[in-house]
Amino acid sequence: MAQYMISVFHEPGVQDAGTAYQDDAALQAAFAAVAEFNSGLQAAGQFVYACGLMPPESSYAVDATAATPFVYAGPFSVSAASIGGFWIVEALDESVALDLATRASAACGQKVEVRPLQAG
Repeated sequence: MAQYMISVFHEPGVQDAGTAYQDDAALQAAFAAVAEFNSGLQAAGQFVYACGLMPPESSYAVDATAATPFVYAGPFSVSAASIGGFWIVEALDESVALDLATRASAACGQKVEVRPLQAG
């Protein structure tokens, strides 16, 4: 089986502001749906790892490619969306991975991206 990363995306600033969901009820419903999705992955032997991320505003960018390393507060790049969490899953093929990503997006109520991991 191949491994895939399913990344959850949020619009800029919503994690830090706590507005990724319409209200607390929607947030709690997403938590419950994600827990159910995770349980299904585990039961099917497809779950490898999952984790939410702190807001991009809490990150640091590090560039040690030159003689003097450079560290600065904030994300490496500013974009239309940022990763708010991810799953690592095992799937027989791309079709299965896309089905899992569709279910993940429905569970968390956010847009996701699915990408194969490089074979080790």
